[in-house]
Amino acid sequence: MALTPKRVAFFDVDNTLIRGSTLYFLGRGMYQRGFFTKADISRFVLANLRFRLTGKENKEEIKRFQDAATGFIGGHKVEDIHTIAQEIYDEYVSPACWQGTIDIAQKHLSNGEEVWLVTAAPEDMAILIAHNLGFTGAIGSKAEVKDGFYTGEMSGNLLHGREKAIAIEKLAKEKGFDLSTCYAYSDSHHDLPLLEAVGHPTAINPDAALNLRALGEGWPIHDFRRLRYINRIIGPAVSRLAAAGIWLVPRKRKR
Repeated sequence: MALTPKRVAFFDVDNTLIRGSTLYFLGRGMYQRGFFTKADISRFVLANLRFRLTGKENKEEIKRFQDAATGFIGGHKVEDIHTIAQEIYDEYVSPACWQGTIDIAQKHLSNGEEVWLVTAAPEDMAILIAHNLGFTGAIGSKAEVKDGFYTGEMSGNLLHGREKAIAIEKLAKEKGFDLSTCYAYSDSHHDLPLLEAVGHPTAINPDAALNLRALGEGWPIHDFRRLRYINRIIGPAVSRLAAAGIWLVPRKRKR
């Protein structure tokens, strides 16, 4: 009797699993530890921002981001960066995780399904995040290593757009996954190839283009940003009312 192929859930990371950019957190932590200058971090942040705001596949911006993704760790010991990366995870990444996304991933794990992260961020950092959250594994952009040091170059292509779909197709062949039974989660329309490669795509915190596509296709949509948005709008108003002596919140609690 043939075994049923294991089902897998693939999760994008930036703005799907965590609020913000993995590379930004890594760069910020390294800057604070004296690894590079303000000019270095400024160039990195600009490349990251321009990449995120590009509305279409732009090879020039992808190349700039690719250089930024590996250039700032070039020349540093792999062991040292791994140690610092754990500190950065504890300090910045863990507090920025969307609990709703983690809950979805944990449900997959409870059902006996594997959970893999798929991200344009350095694979070493993605693996560390997956390990800390108890996920199965991670696929990311591979930074080249020589003699225990990062060279500052990338090994292979930036894991972006169609490259993510290619990566999970390769993993499926290696491990015997049936992608038609698998799941994928992302916030970005750039990840449509990833979402379309599986049988069960879902949008999490979607950008406008992905939101429209998900609505049109009938894909599930989860938006964990709404409560934070409501709090940002209502919170200041409540504070002003309280300062004026209008104690609305205590009255509600008595009911």
